[in-house]
Amino acid sequence: QVHLVESGGGLVQAGGSLRLSCAASGDTFTDYATGWFRQAPGKEREFVAAISRNWITDYADFVLGRFTISRDNAKNTVYLQMNSLKPEDTAVYHCTTALSIANMRRWGSDFGSWGQGTQVTVSS
Repeated sequence: QVHLVESGGGLVQAGGSLRLSCAASGDTFTDYATGWFRQAPGKEREFVAAISRNWITDYADFVLGRFTISRDNAKNTVYLQMNSLKPEDTAVYHCTTALSIANMRRWGSDFGSWGQGTQVTVSS
């Protein structure tokens, strides 16, 4: 089973940037799709972005052109570069793994593996 730890969140002004990291340990990280979800207070968790083991990427419409997901297999880490941040991006961001991006979009994690999350707050 993969153990995931997110970092990189913080407080930033609208229009600013942050880079989130998701460090994995345990099972073979590179065999799975890895992605990011977010959850704002009072709202349901929503899919943000994912990258497959074959380097295919997928994004929610609301982050297209602003966020970029990438992975460094040597470091067992997936990154989420977030630019042009908006107040509505404020949420706790979690990373997870799944057998495929399609599965991740359907139900999140195939393995029940979620990190503890990292808080992103964007002020107006």
